[in-house]
This record gives sequence, structure tokens and C-alpha cells, in this order.
Amino acid sequence: MVILYTFIDEFKHEFLLDTYLKSFPENFKAKILNYRKWQDAQLSLLGRVLLKYGLNNYYQINEIEIDLTPNNKPFLKGQDIYFNISHSEKLAVCIIAGFPVGIDVEFLNEKINYMDFQSQMTGKEFDEIHHADNKIKCLLKYWTIKEAIIKADGRGLQIDLQSFEFINNECLIDDKMFYVKEISIHENYVGHIAYNKIDTMDKTIFFEEFFY
Repeated sequence: MVILYTFIDEFKHEFLLDTYLKSFPENFKAKILNYRKWQDAQLSLLGRVLLKYGLNNYYQINEIEIDLTPNNKPFLKGQDIYFNISHSEKLAVCIIAGFPVGIDVEFLNEKINYMDFQSQMTGKEFDEIHHADNKIKCLLKYWTIKEAIIKADGRGLQIDLQSFEFINNECLIDDKMFYVKEISIHENYVGHIAYNKIDTMDKTIFFEEFFY
């Protein structure tokens, strides 16, 4: 299992476009160039750059074709390798593994009103958030866990976030067991990964910061 991450940089935006955009399909190029904000364009671009770098350096896969499942989850066509990408604020991350995985990171934004998320949490979860010393960090812990799980499952927001809880870093959804781990990339971000193979629980996770 590999987790790659990097941070965006406005001063390197044109360099990144000139260096990397030409290596992607036309539809992806158009998507990047249509973003109004450079931050959104660079986060999306770097997520895909991380994927290509990880596949090349850790899995010796040079040519990739990305398609969508019926639930609109991107996957690698013709490969038994799974990936997931997440980004928030200035951070882009990508996880790659030989089994279904999900990753989610969120920036610790103190302006968030945790009350706005009550409908997404179970009563037990919201009660813990409400009484936490750092309510935003506690909220984002649950949020990133839930997001990582539904991304690993593959159905995304078709699964009601309030419909499941995780206990002892495990979560059962429709007879499928998912396992959760916290990832610590930067003190200003909260992140978790989820996957469905128990024999990966104690195996090494390779972290690498990508420098462009």
C-alpha cells in the first residue's frame, strides 16, 4: 500500500501545467483548464500526477487508462490495482493498493460550524463531537473515516453517512468489513484510509512526499 502526497504552490502553477498536462488525455486537459481557480486546477492535476508517479515507481505500470464504474468511481482499466485520490486546501494525496481502498483528508478549518454536520453523524458520534475539547478536529476525524469507508466501498454517497458506525477501527457495511487507519501528514490536516483486507492491518504503509 502506497500513499503519496504533495502541496500546491501558486508560483509553480504554470510550470506544472507546462510540465505535466501534456501527458494526459484531452478530456482531462480540458477539465484542468476549465477550472476558474488555480488551486482547484492544481489540486486535480497533482492528484493525477501522484497516481502516475506511484504506478510507475511502485507497480511498474507506465500506461494507464482510467474508466468509471456505474457508481462513477474511477478505476484502472485492465489492472488489478486500486487507487483513490483526495485533496483539501493545499494538500493532495493518492493511495494505491492491490485491493479496494479509500482515503480522505480535510483541512482543520476553525470556521467550520460542527452543528451543520449533525445529520451526517449517528447520535453517539455527534455526542462525542459536541463534548470534545476540539470539536472541529473530532468532527473531521469522523468525517474522514466515513468518507474513506464509502470511497473504499465504491458506492460513494449512495451510502448514508449516518447509517453506519465504526468500532475498534472496523466497520461492517452490507456484510463487507472495512478497516480504518489514521494517517498523519501535516498538523493542519486530518486524514484516514479504509480498506477491506484484514491481512494488511500490520503491513507497512509506504509514505512518500512528491516534489515537483
